[in-house]
Amino acid sequence: MGTIPVNQTLLDCRDILALLPHRYPFMLVDRVIGYDPEKTLTAIKNVTYNEPFFPGHFPEVPIMPGVMILEAMAQTCGLLAIKISGVRRESGMLLYFAGIDNARFKRPVVPGDRLEFVATVVRHKRDIWKFSCRATVDGELACEADMLCALRNGGVKADDAQA
Repeated sequence: MGTIPVNQTLLDCRDILALLPHRYPFMLVDRVIGYDPEKTLTAIKNVTYNEPFFPGHFPEVPIMPGVMILEAMAQTCGLLAIKISGVRRESGMLLYFAGIDNARFKRPVVPGDRLEFVATVVRHKRDIWKFSCRATVDGELACEADMLCALRNGGVKADDAQA
């Protein structure tokens, strides 16, 4: 199975809802546009002024909070791990954000920007994943970080949870 070209929609928001437990206002990935099996996944987030954090961050100069950018990057890493491992929500297993290293912010993200995330597997051993992830806007680096995720029993099966 070869590389799927970037900018082709592979997963839309409905597909992502079926894979990740996140819901509004914390579903921060709009679509997956690239996937190189076992290696990388490329996703996007269209940043709009309607995001729930902009009225308070900051009213006069809306800037996407760095923690929200990191969360979107972690969701992108989660999607890559799910694609590789084949774990589904109905299994009751969840991929938890377990750590972050080397996080750096290089430019502000504002309404109208299209964030593009590229997550790359660095290492995978048993149920622990390490990723390198980058977020760019128009090819310019906005944020980069190394992320750890752990696959654990979430205790709730998808059909038991309220969506």
